[in-house]
Amino acid sequence: MTYENAVEKIHSLLTFGSRPGLDRMRILLDRLGNPQDRLKFIHIAGTNGKGSVCAMLSSALVAAGYKTGLFISPYITDFRERIQINNCMVSESVLTDAVEKTFPIIEQLREEGTIITEFEYVNALQFYIHANADCDIVVLETGMGGLLDCTNTIKSPLCAVITTIGLDHTAILGDTIEKIAQQKCGIFKPDSMAVTSKQDIRAMKVIESTAREKKIPLATSESVNIDVIETTLKGSRFMFNGVEIDLPLSGDHQLENAKTALATLDMLRCNSLISITDEQIANGFAKAVNPARLELLSEKPIVLLDGAHNPNGIEALKSAIQKFLPNKYIIAITGMLADKDVSTSVKLLDGVFDRVYTVPVHNPRAMHPAKLMQQYARFVDDTVTFESAEHAFDMAFEQAEKTDCAVVICGSLYLAGEIRPYIINKIKAENESAEKLSLIPHLRAHETSLHLVCRLL
Repeated sequence: MTYENAVEKIHSLLTFGSRPGLDRMRILLDRLGNPQDRLKFIHIAGTNGKGSVCAMLSSALVAAGYKTGLFISPYITDFRERIQINNCMVSESVLTDAVEKTFPIIEQLREEGTIITEFEYVNALQFYIHANADCDIVVLETGMGGLLDCTNTIKSPLCAVITTIGLDHTAILGDTIEKIAQQKCGIFKPDSMAVTSKQDIRAMKVIESTAREKKIPLATSESVNIDVIETTLKGSRFMFNGVEIDLPLSGDHQLENAKTALATLDMLRCNSLISITDEQIANGFAKAVNPARLELLSEKPIVLLDGAHNPNGIEALKSAIQKFLPNKYIIAITGMLADKDVSTSVKLLDGVFDRVYTVPVHNPRAMHPAKLMQQYARFVDDTVTFESAEHAFDMAFEQAEKTDCAVVICGSLYLAGEIRPYIINKIKAENESAEKLSLIPHLRAHETSLHLVCRLL
């Protein structure tokens, strides 16, 4: 089996299940020998910030010498981003071998009438791979919700973490903050502990009552004290326990995510579950990476890539633009999924963008760019629809080079994943071309010197 065959088999499975519950996942894991029972976990749920908190926790644990597994979703450009060990994607051969050995079980279960979905299988794969690699700790991000998320087949984690809760996936998780918080708190288990980010008071009440019910200690990000030194588009610098930490993740919301990660690490070490110093935390945070979250891909001109796709995430994007790019002319390239709260997200961006290019997203749930343009046209006078995101970026980037305006790509992680490699390659090519041009005067001077020397000879 080739790596391409392995990925094809994974994607051949149904995206969503036909019924709720964890029964199918438990059956699958039992057939695999319950690899999850051989691992220790930090389990993370929430609406926004999960990926960033996971990145910080994983990097800090690696810096402390722990063999650390990481499971995140979705991936941006490479499927293997979802399953990592020590902050490196598992190799193609490791993933291929895992699929080759486990996919026959998927086929056998299908014959027996148990249909395993893609997300269930990917979860099973990461448990299988991380267990076989003898990881010390796995940083485990939920896919959706918590209670019925198929990552929730684990026993009590070392710590359960809830990041900022907002309205998203309301058709599945519930249409109120309280209902969504109840789903997220499904990862709280006895004989564990919990940490939460700063929350809406309605969500906090649910979190606190669930922790009391489960009889587990609860820490909050607000208990962590940091002194912010500097915040820029490149990230933040702050002091924690007298140690300076450089965090290469941009936006004030990342400071809240950092406090959540710090509260988690502090709780674990205070309970002697891990051994980690503040210096190791600083070393780890400095290497934290989370693509497509206010990611600065170019400084001249400014190109920002952000996958925010719900009101909370859009608010964070808006706040960062207003703080770091005041009075800057901004061209937005955007595409969204139709099942998101598009109307609210677009309204939140009123007054932020000067020109908007709407583009298609290659996903069956995508909103047509013409319909998205109609949404933006209520707030932005200059809107254009493109048939491809690449063409839109070419036009925006050319304008930015001429006028020093900024380009912001936003609206969907799917869009971010599609266009990120193209942007990186284009900027790289532009920089290489500029470097060659900058060498021309030196080469001419060198040629002139050689000519004079030859004449003298």
